[in-house]
Amino acid sequence: MNWLTNVVRPKIRNILKRETPENLWIKCPDSGQLVFYKDVEQNQFVIPGSNYHMRMGAIARLKSIFDNETWLDVALPEVTADPLKFRDEKKYADRIKDARAKTSLHDAVKVGYGKLEGNGVVVAVQDFDFMGGSLGMAAGEAVVTGLELAVEKKCPFIIFAASGGARMQEGILSLMQMPRTTVAIQMLREAKQPYIVVLTNPTTGGVTASYAMLGDVQIAEPGALIGFAGARVIEQTIREKLPEGFQRAEYLKEHGMVDMVVHRHDLRTTLARLCRLLTRLPAADGFASERAALALDVPAASPA
Repeated sequence: MNWLTNVVRPKIRNILKRETPENLWIKCPDSGQLVFYKDVEQNQFVIPGSNYHMRMGAIARLKSIFDNETWLDVALPEVTADPLKFRDEKKYADRIKDARAKTSLHDAVKVGYGKLEGNGVVVAVQDFDFMGGSLGMAAGEAVVTGLELAVEKKCPFIIFAASGGARMQEGILSLMQMPRTTVAIQMLREAKQPYIVVLTNPTTGGVTASYAMLGDVQIAEPGALIGFAGARVIEQTIREKLPEGFQRAEYLKEHGMVDMVVHRHDLRTTLARLCRLLTRLPAADGFASERAALALDVPAASPA
């Protein structure tokens, strides 16, 4: 045994070795530039140089919308985790466990109730990191529960859509969430409360074919991919080349599919203004402690 080679050198190497976090730097998908992760996080996950809008997690999104980053988590109904006992390369139940461990979320949709510039709102956020933001029974229940709470509280409902579509592992049970959420939206309309949709990158499939395109006001983030089927599938079906920027937020605004494209930095102010206009509420002069101002009879989520 060579003491210098086998003992001393590895110890020196371990002393000099620096632990580097995996997410220390982010590469911009648009420009290719490397940006410090903390800078992007502080900029609401917008790349400073290119203004490219990165995906934003559910917790970060709720913090960016509610006053003082404070809200009440809404308790969501429990659903059967694996109704069809589905398995492909991996058990569906195991995929859900992995997604929950990765995101610290129960499912793809998180719902919160709080104040937006002094006025109560219910906000639902789809997190694309949870199995592609796919729409399953749990996600459908979350959207319906949020809409019912908005009816009860007589306040606007805002949803941030980000999804690859319906969750195939739940079959027809997943597809049935499309009409269920549509009926709940009609309940909100009958209660004469605003339903505002913010389309983020990407919003596709059954989500686009249901609640994501039924808003009283349709807002999209810059560059967001929005559509039902993929561009390649459409081109193969119609045998034609699609226009430049097809299915992007700016293209859809030009053709009347969305009402406005709003930069993430302006989104909170825009949503607050829309809620005031649609509910005829005055702007709040100042904000007290949000938890004191909230109605405390909202069902609280049980700890994970």
